Amino acid sequence: MNKRKNKNGPWVLYHANLRTKTIVILSLAVILLLAIFISSFFIGYIPTSSDMYQLPSLEHIFGTDWMGRDMFQRTIAGLGLSVGVGGFAAIISTFIAIFLGLFASFNKYTDELVAGIIDLFGSIPHILLIILLSICFGGGFYGVIMGVGLTHWTPLARVLRSEVKQIKTTEYIKLSQNLGKSKLWIAIKHIFPLVLTQIIVGVILMFPHAIMHEASITFLGFGLPPHEPAIGVILSESMNYLSSGYWWLAFFPGLSLLILVLLFDLIGDKLQKLINPETATQ
Repeated sequence: MNKRKNKNGPWVLYHANLRTKTIVILSLAVILLLAIFISSFFIGYIPTSSDMYQLPSLEHIFGTDWMGRDMFQRTIAGLGLSVGVGGFAAIISTFIAIFLGLFASFNKYTDELVAGIIDLFGSIPHILLIILLSICFGGGFYGVIMGVGLTHWTPLARVLRSEVKQIKTTEYIKLSQNLGKSKLWIAIKHIFPLVLTQIIVGVILMFPHAIMHEASITFLGFGLPPHEPAIGVILSESMNYLSSGYWWLAFFPGLSLLILVLLFDLIGDKLQKLINPETATQ
């Protein structure tokens, strides 16, 4: 007994330290993300000044633009707006993915129908579909949310459909069917709780894609209007001044957007390790 305890002790301690490290990294990433999002609410109108084209300094750590506006404040406001768009879009996409994933569990015909819908949306160029849907819904904030939200459900729906097909082969699903339970009851009571982990991770990993596509179509002029402090608007405007040597106008907003996307990827990866039994000790 003592020998076994001593032999397994370092192994248990090692994996406990790994889990603690994962929790610490996850917590720091979430805190930083919340700090960026909450800070954006305290940034109202950004005044213009005579300090135009100021290089990054202690007074203006991201410099100033062609109107003398502080680029750090504009960047934080743009990141907060991007997180908001990504959040609404992720909610819409998640509901679509859950509905299709559970609908696929009814029978082989609904499964084939869902597979066809996923393949159909997956075959259309993503950016083009977002732009078309955004224009159809009138553009602006609402149009971007609908355009992004109605196109980002396919990866999660594909994962849920695959998980549902495996769950349907289990004995307790067959037992419920033999007891006369309806397909809807089985989908809600048995299947949905088992795919909840994939849904949570899928939603978080959906954020960076939604944010990047929002910034992309805004940069191309099909997203948020120019008066919004969006990262795509900032990057699009800064392209006119890069040739003049004002590199900071695009560098810091672009780098901040990249860090924001990496934070979401990091949170999704660490959260998956915590809630997935197969990777919890890796």
